[in-house]
Amino acid sequence: MAEVSLDFPRQWIEFEDPDDPNQIFRCDLTWLTSRWHCIYGQGCKGIEPGRPNDGCCTLGAHYSDRDDERRIAQASKRLTPDIWQFAAVGKKKGISARDRDGAKQTKRVDGACIFLNRPGFKGGAGCALHILALKEGVSPVKTKPDVCWQLPIRRWYDKRSFDDGTKRQVVNISEYDRRAWGPGGHDLNWYCTGNPAAHTAKDPVYISQRDELIELMGEKAYRKLATMAAARIEALDSAISQVRKKADKQKLAKALAVHPADPKV
Repeated sequence: MAEVSLDFPRQWIEFEDPDDPNQIFRCDLTWLTSRWHCIYGQGCKGIEPGRPNDGCCTLGAHYSDRDDERRIAQASKRLTPDIWQFAAVGKKKGISARDRDGAKQTKRVDGACIFLNRPGFKGGAGCALHILALKEGVSPVKTKPDVCWQLPIRRWYDKRSFDDGTKRQVVNISEYDRRAWGPGGHDLNWYCTGNPAAHTAKDPVYISQRDELIELMGEKAYRKLATMAAARIEALDSAISQVRKKADKQKLAKALAVHPADPKV
């Protein structure tokens, strides 16, 4: 399926951080109420040509900071050969390397992240750190690199100045589209957030990515976001259900800033 355009109408909501009055959350409800989900192993074509089984793990994962690096190092010590295909390599040669610019990241083995189990591995294909989380009964946010569990949610910060001289930090929560990868994002072989093939989930993103959003926002802020997201979906469903013609439904969905990669109404 063809990806949608990178630019389309979005509905944003802003609210004060319940835990910090000096901070504002600005959240993309178009993305957070969309029906995206990860389809690794179920139609994902991968970001590198000819390597569909890598998903988005071809490049390895850059650590966000020293704490992130230490957390992954500790998690790797709990990995066993039955759930980590490259355990012997990791134990002998380490799990980290530096990229061409000197930044630390997970090591790549045979063209992809050292933690990526390949199809046919008895312990299961996919991220060994994700499998570890399932085995330990914890959220993957506790075992995977920050960049991995956050994707494809993007969080970034702005400063906003008001006419009365006050300033507030703005925390933006939105879609990690191709542009968020930098200039190279436009060269990715395939990408999921704007592809209808990956917008087939039963639950919207704000529900399926609950753990990730709580980690990024805090529980109080997430509850506030979830209330507004649920209200948006209810209002959209109600408005669209009252229109009879399919073409008119589609026009209304566009006017109401429904994500264009979502199923046709």
